[in-house]
Amino acid sequence: MSLVLGLDLGGSSIKAGAVDVKAGHVVGELESVPTPEGASPQATRAALAALVARFPQCRGPVGLAFPSVIRAGVAYTAANIDKRWIGASVQQLLSEAAGRPGFAVNDADAAGVAEMRTGAGRGELGAVMMLTFGTGIGSALFAGGQLWRNSELGHVEFGGREAEHIASARVRAEEHLDWPAWCERVNRVLAGLDALLWPDLYIIGGGVSERFEEFGALLRSHARIVPAELRQTAGVVGAAFFAAEHPSG
Repeated sequence: MSLVLGLDLGGSSIKAGAVDVKAGHVVGELESVPTPEGASPQATRAALAALVARFPQCRGPVGLAFPSVIRAGVAYTAANIDKRWIGASVQQLLSEAAGRPGFAVNDADAAGVAEMRTGAGRGELGAVMMLTFGTGIGSALFAGGQLWRNSELGHVEFGGREAEHIASARVRAEEHLDWPAWCERVNRVLAGLDALLWPDLYIIGGGVSERFEEFGALLRSHARIVPAELRQTAGVVGAAFFAAEHPSG
């Protein structure tokens, strides 16, 4: 069995898992450490190194799902992380932390690829949009099974406010919104995205996907809406896929 280490940097924790990239799932348990306050590059490097050390069985390239537009391994945005990441090579920092080649990819893109290959998007060839609800709102777009990298639909404005400032999971927690109130906001976002892109399927990911049965029936769209099947492991699995297939970055 070929195991590849995947990591996923989130607002509250960095998750890691050994991924069987042929089967498309995590082997064993996820490990995690708290995301350093502010998520500065150097503090994050130390946290990543600590996580990598817990997986001696994974000796090849390492993948990291990272909350930024990533091009050629470099971060171009920093909406929910330290601004010092902008212009920094996430890939180089990851490689230094791991002591071997690393590959960085946008976190929602990683989760989306995992869901399209082994989760809720398997076999879907129409227009598919994965939305990840967490500290912000991440997005991954697919047409004919092909990924359009680095879509940032969480930053589309609705009524003068960015989508993720209206309906992210963090906003739900901070404003103490119950499911109906939060879903009303999510539906505003979905209506706007429907009008722009007309997807055939939405896959709802992020931490809220664990509780989809509590709110899913409240969501409205002309498209089908389903929960992510890989749930909290999607980013880890997708990062491992990218590392296995692009070991040199």
